[in-house]
Amino acid sequence: MKTKKGYRMRPLGKEYILVAEGLEVENANQMISMNATAAFLWEAVEGKDFDAETLAQLLVDEYGIDIETAKKDVTPLLQTWEKAGIIN
Repeated sequence: MKTKKGYRMRPLGKEYILVAEGLEVENANQMISMNATAAFLWEAVEGKDFDAETLAQLLVDEYGIDIETAKKDVTPLLQTWEKAGIIN
C-alpha cells in the first residue's frame, strides 16, 4: 500500500485533519479526521510503501504495546483509510 499524493496533515485541537489539496486528489473537498496515533502513522508512512505489519511495528516501537494488540489496532484504521480512498 501507499498513501495517495495530494493530502496535507493539519492540527486541529487534539485531532488532526487530513485535507485534500492539489490536482492529484479526485475529491478536493474531502477532509479526514484523525487522532494523534493515526496521524503519527500517516506521517510515518507518507509517500512510502507499507502494509499492516509496518503500521503495527511502528505502534510497537512508539508505544511499547505488544505486536498482537498493534495488529488488531491497525486493521480498522486501514479499513477506514481504504474506504476514504486515501491509500492505494
